Amino acid sequence: MAYYTNFISIIILVQFLLLMSTTLAGKVPAIIVFGDSSVDAGNNNQISTVLKSNFEPYGRDFYDKKPTGRFCNGRIPPDFISEGFGLRPFVPAYLDPTYDISDFAEGVCFASAGTGYDNATSDVLDVIPLWKELEYYKEYKRNLKAYAGKKKAKYIIKESLYIVSIGTNDFLENYYSMQSRRASQFTEDQFQEFLLRLAQNFVLQIYHMGARKISLTGLPPMGCLPLERATNSISGNGDGCNEKYNNVAKHFNVMLGGLVQRLNEELPGIRVVFADAYNLLLQMIRKPSSYGFQVASIACCGTGLFEMGYLCDRLNPLTCTDANKFVFWDAFHVTDKTNLIISDFLMKHVFQQFL
Repeated sequence: MAYYTNFISIIILVQFLLLMSTTLAGKVPAIIVFGDSSVDAGNNNQISTVLKSNFEPYGRDFYDKKPTGRFCNGRIPPDFISEGFGLRPFVPAYLDPTYDISDFAEGVCFASAGTGYDNATSDVLDVIPLWKELEYYKEYKRNLKAYAGKKKAKYIIKESLYIVSIGTNDFLENYYSMQSRRASQFTEDQFQEFLLRLAQNFVLQIYHMGARKISLTGLPPMGCLPLERATNSISGNGDGCNEKYNNVAKHFNVMLGGLVQRLNEELPGIRVVFADAYNLLLQMIRKPSSYGFQVASIACCGTGLFEMGYLCDRLNPLTCTDANKFVFWDAFHVTDKTNLIISDFLMKHVFQQFL
């Protein structure tokens, strides 16, 4: 009798979990991603650029230890967020030839590592500009309509969660670079206003194409990236974070938060959320042991100071054996574990209204 009761309980639990998964997936039928390397699932693999990560040790903790082009040892936030909504546990890159519209109907990534709101940012490393990501999205919409039918495609476009994660490269690879034209054209405050207008225009564009649930991601404490800390040390400013860059990130995040509020007030039917993990990541960097980490000042790959992309290769003998001990995977990007913590925070505190 006890065996029968336990068996029935298990059946009920399984049915409940399946129901929950179906319910979540129904509220958000797909995850649609725009942005840079923080969310690029491998689109840069298919273009002519030096900024790639489709080789070991990237992806060593991904499914089948596969280097997909994600700038991480494992999964990135859209993957965890997709799973959190009861969808597939990863979001495929739109340019990946192993996937087609039947896969993209449940989630698709248009992001390109190295890009920014500013078209000049994408020119630095010859990556996909944001306007081109939008062109791919238009093509996706046409293909989705042909695949799923007009009614279902309209539902997917309207009810999907749009993740927009971009902006760090506009500052670090563009404005603050030695070859920057923007620094001679704009003051820091003017450049931030310029980027904010571009962010607003982008949201308006996808809104007019049917998007209604949109997440704008804030900047991280970019002065604490291992690359910036190493550069800070070389310049004689100590081995700590570049507080100037952090202050710029905080200021820009305040501006983004204001933009989110205005968009929600002005655009009928839209729900824009501000995905701000600045303080959470800063806490992980300052008190790594509180989150189960041992190292936050340098990255797992190579020396942990400058390596990213092709400089982070499988032959580097200094690469760590356990990325879970590190906040950062390479000198610019965080580990799978850090992405999981951030994504879990966003699911509980930002995306809960979509559940």
